Amino acid sequence: MEAFVKHIAKIFPCRDAFVRKLYQYYRTGDPFPPALYIYGQSSTGKASIAREVLRSDERGFRCAHINAISCYTNKILFETIARQLEGAELTQANNYSYDRKLEYVREFLAVLQQLNRAGSYVIVVQNAERLRDMSYNLLPMFLQLPEATGLNISVVLLSSLPFEKFYTKTGLPPIVKLFVPEYTRNEILRILMNDYTLHLERLVENGEPDKNTNRKNLDWLSDVTLEFHRNYVNLFLGTFWKVCRDIKELRLVAAECFLPYCEPLRDGTIPATDSMNLWRNITKTLKIALSTIYMRLGTQLTSSSRGISATTSTWMPQYIELPYYAKYLLIAAYLASNNATKEDKRLFVKNHGKQRKRLQTVNARAKVVEKMTTKLGPKAFNIDRLLAIFYAILDEKVGLTCNLMAQISTLVHLKLLTYTSVDRGSGTLDGSVTRLQCTVGLDFIMHIGRLVGFNVRQYLSDFF
Repeated sequence: MEAFVKHIAKIFPCRDAFVRKLYQYYRTGDPFPPALYIYGQSSTGKASIAREVLRSDERGFRCAHINAISCYTNKILFETIARQLEGAELTQANNYSYDRKLEYVREFLAVLQQLNRAGSYVIVVQNAERLRDMSYNLLPMFLQLPEATGLNISVVLLSSLPFEKFYTKTGLPPIVKLFVPEYTRNEILRILMNDYTLHLERLVENGEPDKNTNRKNLDWLSDVTLEFHRNYVNLFLGTFWKVCRDIKELRLVAAECFLPYCEPLRDGTIPATDSMNLWRNITKTLKIALSTIYMRLGTQLTSSSRGISATTSTWMPQYIELPYYAKYLLIAAYLASNNATKEDKRLFVKNHGKQRKRLQTVNARAKVVEKMTTKLGPKAFNIDRLLAIFYAILDEKVGLTCNLMAQISTLVHLKLLTYTSVDRGSGTLDGSVTRLQCTVGLDFIMHIGRLVGFNVRQYLSDFF
């Protein structure tokens, strides 16, 4: 156990107690708890540590990792879980699709009951609070899987909400709860200190070649000691600690600001021991970083001074700079507006399976330009579908935070999206009620796609 905890601790510092708890519940050979509820703020390592500790192995331990945002229907949810627990691979032999359709709880339980009873199984559900908006019997079923299947099986629910928010009128079975606290200042300091080697590598990569030898002059790097880096991290946290507690964002910004912090050392204008002047030298850089800490591009959301209105159809995307995630949200909105809902699985689910080419299907797609979906105008979609597509096309993992939801409102304010219906009683961004439309054209969204390296046409049913 100690060796395992030390190995995980190297990957996720300051989470020894959490790792030990998971190990005791799932790696000691004892029967699993029917369900475990892990909650805490975003960016506290819940999902990453659970994925590392609960890895499938050859000893009969199988784990299914799913995201409740992407699996937004019972069918997708059940089929994804069953396939992972069975260890089934999607290949050409099975036509890249699961061989059964699981739409109801009884069908899902029947598949689980056919699993090897000598094995152990865990289902990890990220963003578990989304289950509250799905079928009423889904959550109670998950909390009682061992009783329903006779297996050593457990469900791990990951959420940022306390479990009290899940209670229904009939209540729910008891569940083991595990709280993951936010990182303290000293813990964040320790984590940022672990990036010392990465920061040095970036300094080497960004080193300028000497004019005479055409080789990189790296003699000044001898001044970038561990103590020098510790002083930088302490000063950095003194500025950012009250503004942001998200460790991923802090690591990103700390890496970006370290380069200009070391510029005077390379130029020889400020010695490494003069930390105060080094800090004053990057004051402007820090102000920009503070105002754009969640935007990923180092620039605020600004518009051109040429007076081009967002309401005109000729408004071009190069006159506005959107945050990184806002670009993907806008792409997801365009895809939701210009694809039929029934096409989502084929377009966005990995290894969805090949679609059989029937004659009526071929004829239906032999459209003239005037009848293409992208020419008929945008269709309305709800927030749930927008987020499902967003997570499907985004390569990295990001939590559903207030900042992300605020960017949807920003896109509406810029008139890139527009509301078609809003339930005033439940809030303007109620996932299943509020409906939106994307107002931009194909050329606009193609330009946005090129900025982030995303091929939009590949995910439009008109071009298949």
